[in-house]
Amino acid sequence: MQEKQLFEYAVIRVLPKVEREEFVNVGIILFSKRAKYIRMLYKLDEKRLNTFSTELDMDLLQETLLSFEKICNGDKEAGVIAQFDIPERFRWLTAVRSSCIQTSRPHPGYTKNMDMEVEKLFKELVL
Repeated sequence: MQEKQLFEYAVIRVLPKVEREEFVNVGIILFSKRAKYIRMLYKLDEKRLNTFSTELDMDLLQETLLSFEKICNGDKEAGVIAQFDIPERFRWLTAVRSSCIQTSRPHPGYTKNMDMEVEKLFKELVL
């Protein structure tokens, strides 16, 4: 029987107007040091984001989230940060930012299946 393993996750948020501190959850990053696992899921809901602000540059948001995903996956095209080990990449991705894309503080949990857990959290917190 597979034992439960510790993981951490953070919610990826878009703040259409940073100064108003309102946000829309758009993704999840889940990480486990012991399992050597990191995965990111995201979805930009343009209609939902436009209810907060019609001035958002959706192409730029998509491009930025794609760069987050490349870093998460260790894609060499993403530069030096993508070459860090998995825990360092997670810490960099979840570092405090003042930009329009931010993450929540990391939250811990235990699971037997990382893929199922990230998909469950994505459905619960984003969709």
